[in-house]
Amino acid sequence: MNPVRSVLLVSPEGMLGGAWQQLLAHRGVDLTAVSRPAFDLTDPSTWAALDFAAFDVVINCAAWTDVDGAETQEAAATAVNGDGVGRLARACAAAGTLLVHYSTDYVFSGDATAPYPVDAPYAPLNAYGRSKAVGELQIREAGGPHLILRTSWVYAPWGNNFVRTMAKLARERDVLRVVDDQRGRPTSAEHLAAVSLALVEAGARGTLHATDGGSCTWFEFARHVAAAVRPECTVQPCTSAEFPRPAVRPAYSVLDLAPTEAIVGPMPPWQENVDRVLARLNLH
Repeated sequence: MNPVRSVLLVSPEGMLGGAWQQLLAHRGVDLTAVSRPAFDLTDPSTWAALDFAAFDVVINCAAWTDVDGAETQEAAATAVNGDGVGRLARACAAAGTLLVHYSTDYVFSGDATAPYPVDAPYAPLNAYGRSKAVGELQIREAGGPHLILRTSWVYAPWGNNFVRTMAKLARERDVLRVVDDQRGRPTSAEHLAAVSLALVEAGARGTLHATDGGSCTWFEFARHVAAAVRPECTVQPCTSAEFPRPAVRPAYSVLDLAPTEAIVGPMPPWQENVDRVLARLNLH
């Protein structure tokens, strides 16, 4: 057990950053939170005065997350998700400070039939996935202590995410149509932060996957949300082709959790984590 006492949290304002703030406050960990424009991954001059060696862990929640927008702005996405992450990794390596960074199921091709192991080859289908793969590679090349956690389908009681959107739509509409040909693992941001901290304190390093347990399609995910919020709402399956998006999504992006579960125990079923979030939503 390696207790964390001081953390630099990059980008505390998102779903995962908010979860980290709550968790660290509950644990009484000394937290320094930084975000744009005062701390910009693409402009290291904004963080030149920071002493990375003063922290036990640097947690990077900053990312370009506009998957469709990355298709026409790949250079901008890579500047954040790739080169910016690389600069941060080199600063942490020079200080000997652990970097915790989040990556994505989108670095894989999505044509598998069994969960993707952590060492599966890169084969991203879209610009966002390519930008995230660049970040992973640069972290490893930096040579410092690091923990890359790939995750997928993140949701929280706050922010813009699938659970909140489906819950709102289920209350407003009698019928929803949701794609049923993309399968993955949902991830509670609060669960992800807790698992991340447990892995750090257990001394985990390298690359691992962290999500909720189980898997589903977006249709199955939406159906569960609607049934909990307003059972009168009917959720119907459809194909991705019926709702074309600029960025191609992987058809199968279930991540292998076995190495992670060997360290911190089994991941709770996604249904349980979703229900915990739904119980706290105020959508009125």
